[in-house]
Amino acid sequence: MSRKRKKPQYYVGNILRFLLLAGYLTVVLFPFFWILSTAVKGSQAEIYAYPVIYWPEHPSLKNFADIIRIGNFGNYFLNSFLTAGIGATGAVLVSIFAAYVLARFDFKIKGAVLFLFLFTQMIPIFISLAPQYQMLSKLGLSNTRQGLCLIYMSSMIPYSIVNLRGFFQGIPVSLEEAATIDGCTRIQALFKVVLPLIKPGIATTYIFSFINAWNDVFTANMMISSDELKTIPVALNSFILKFDIKWGELSAGVMLSIIPSVILFAFIQKYMGQGLTAGAVKG
Repeated sequence: MSRKRKKPQYYVGNILRFLLLAGYLTVVLFPFFWILSTAVKGSQAEIYAYPVIYWPEHPSLKNFADIIRIGNFGNYFLNSFLTAGIGATGAVLVSIFAAYVLARFDFKIKGAVLFLFLFTQMIPIFISLAPQYQMLSKLGLSNTRQGLCLIYMSSMIPYSIVNLRGFFQGIPVSLEEAATIDGCTRIQALFKVVLPLIKPGIATTYIFSFINAWNDVFTANMMISSDELKTIPVALNSFILKFDIKWGELSAGVMLSIIPSVILFAFIQKYMGQGLTAGAVKG
């Protein structure tokens, strides 16, 4: 029996899909290529060369060495890691309990509470900076890592609660009831039965919260004034001078700053796909 020949439309469709995908990847990846190319150019002449030099003949790590040695990049990296990590962790921990209550219990103002959490996400961040700064000043936490962690945590809690609530609602109550019959308390059932089942949701919520805090420049720039407490985005912003932009050092700093996000995605990518898919249909 002869194999059935595929219609020409099949090959045309595949070619069009390939071309569209190739074009999309080119648009998405070209900025990363350009930043990397600028970072490994060893001189301003290559950066500002015309016609444009897309890749230097002799790549150099001079910009990376300069930003690490002169720019105090290690300290900025530590500040960003601590503030983003602690802020995201605190937001997820608080949101787990709040989201569980909203998913499992009914009370009169439940709808109003959910609306309030959603409404806070529509408020521009700069509107809340003044009262937040005043509160931190009164608490003696202005210009500190602790104060910035509190700001990040408070700003990410509403999103985390709404997101995690959908995952809790996707877990049958009968599983908890079975655990209580076996002798578990409600808290034990939460930690031993429910939380292991919503790991994708927790991972998704954490990584979005972490990246949101890691990339923040506006809040950190307003709340932190000491150079030794600056985060990476604020430090990178300082390479934009009044009459010049240090493109080499800035590009090198950007390439180094995306490393934690890439590593974080690599570790929990198996949860990310499940979390995004589940969050799209639950809630």
